[in-house]
Amino acid sequence: MPSARFPPVTTRSAWHDVPRLQVRRFAAIAMAEAPALAEEILREIQREYPHLPVVLDESGEPMALVGIRRAIEVFVQHLEQSEGRPTVPPGVFQEFGRGEGLHGRSLDSLQAIYRMGVRLAWRRFAEIGQRVEIPPPAMYELVDAGYEYLDGLVDQSVRGYAEAAARQAGERLRLQRRLMELLLAEHHRSDPADALSERAARIGWPLPEKVAVGVLLRPAREAVAPAVGQGVLLDMEYEQPRMVVPEPDAAGRPELLHRALTGWAGAIGPPVPLPDAAKSLRWAEAAVHLMERRLLPAGDVLYCTEHTEALVLLQPEELIDDLAARCLAPLSHCGPTHGRRLAETLLAWLETRGGAPEVAARLGVHPQTVRYRLRQIRELWGDEIDDPDRRFELELVLRAQRLRGELGETGVARRRGPGLRARVGPGQ
Repeated sequence: MPSARFPPVTTRSAWHDVPRLQVRRFAAIAMAEAPALAEEILREIQREYPHLPVVLDESGEPMALVGIRRAIEVFVQHLEQSEGRPTVPPGVFQEFGRGEGLHGRSLDSLQAIYRMGVRLAWRRFAEIGQRVEIPPPAMYELVDAGYEYLDGLVDQSVRGYAEAAARQAGERLRLQRRLMELLLAEHHRSDPADALSERAARIGWPLPEKVAVGVLLRPAREAVAPAVGQGVLLDMEYEQPRMVVPEPDAAGRPELLHRALTGWAGAIGPPVPLPDAAKSLRWAEAAVHLMERRLLPAGDVLYCTEHTEALVLLQPEELIDDLAARCLAPLSHCGPTHGRRLAETLLAWLETRGGAPEVAARLGVHPQTVRYRLRQIRELWGDEIDDPDRRFELELVLRAQRLRGELGETGVARRRGPGLRARVGPGQ
């Protein structure tokens, strides 16, 4: 059985039913009154928004007036032709949106201005419609067409606004990067005193008294920049992004950074006076280097001030290794296992300055075992073990070895928290 066919459903247009003579009369009057209507709309806008800047075109006429008049004329021409949707005049309204973005205003005020213009235009069109006896249903369609046309104007302004915002963001990042380069350069002290102030002022960054510089490790190559807040300078162009934190000890600053940097790893250098920002950067870079070697806790953003011992003892590796080779030479004749136990006992004795019971409690062994080891230590080092300078050097190199995981932990190390050995990796 053949299926039934139905004619397509079409929406009848009341405006299309208006006799062409009336439409042409309406359009002629509206076109003649377009300049005066545009001036009325602009006056009302300036009255409601007195702080809006007046931008003149090459002929000295306000661009806003030109845009409003052109928008009215295009809309009226469309009504007369009754073909398709009205085409929004290119350029002018996009420029309006761009201007709002460049002056730091939101699009809300611009959209309110457009709605005001449509209301005023509709009031004038309604009067003209009564004069030429356009039927009310057709005038209602005119209102719908007007707001549809408004949507097109808003779309153009949004496009211009987005372009301006993107350009501003790019320019701010460029200026911010130049400021950070100057701030973190070792030689910036020799620059003119006002160079830093001038660059900071261009991005609205108040110069702080103290800063801390951070170096970050990306959780993934495509990771989105952390939302560290406007006051914190961030440069994502480096393989390991950098940030400059103003007044790092200010109330609430650590908590805000902790939330913003969730999922990131890295290190924040010690707070320093602004001219010494490069020093804070050096410590942060050193800490990140140790994190990558798993000698400092990885997987989070740590503060260098909480890991001073590790940074001081592990950073100058060549010097510490040379000192260790000289100071621990007496252990070279012992086997690896026995030599390590003697070194652990020596470190516990140096740290406690106590007798066999205290050292034994620290190591978790019998006091008699400690007495035996201490006798061996005295035999190996002789009277040098009583020299304060030699004891200091021994404690220095032994602490460094413990931080590297080459020696076992003592009771004090265990009481510090999760334990340095646990943090530097398994099997150490």
